[in-house]
Amino acid sequence: MNLVGGCHCGNLSVALDWPDGAVVPVRCCGCSFCRRHAGSWTSHPRASLTVRVRSRADLSRYRFGTETADFLICARCGLVPAAVSRIDGRDYAVVNVRTLELDPAQRAPPQSTDFDGEDIAQRLKRRQRNWIGDVRIEFGATG
Repeated sequence: MNLVGGCHCGNLSVALDWPDGAVVPVRCCGCSFCRRHAGSWTSHPRASLTVRVRSRADLSRYRFGTETADFLICARCGLVPAAVSRIDGRDYAVVNVRTLELDPAQRAPPQSTDFDGEDIAQRLKRRQRNWIGDVRIEFGATG
């Protein structure tokens, strides 16, 4: 199943190739950044993701806490369509469900998550298991 979405102004777009028949899980992270941005994240280890950036100058990356993931933020409209974690030379990602064009019947009810007890090694192993491991970030003509 092919899902598309992105930020409000169109500078950051996402194309998510989701395994057929798989319901899209929704995880509401309990960290302060995600609570304040209403981040509702999804991933599947067999999915693939392409993030297209029209203007590199209008892409902001934000790291906080353990500094193990970059939140991709549009500097124009402020939306956060994805987060990427580089682990052992490979990118892993989650997508903000709120930025996808997704029929409500295709997604599971939101589940709250809290990763405060994880150390960095546990966090990275979890991401390698559960996040999207086929990630491409492409830059447009003005990128």
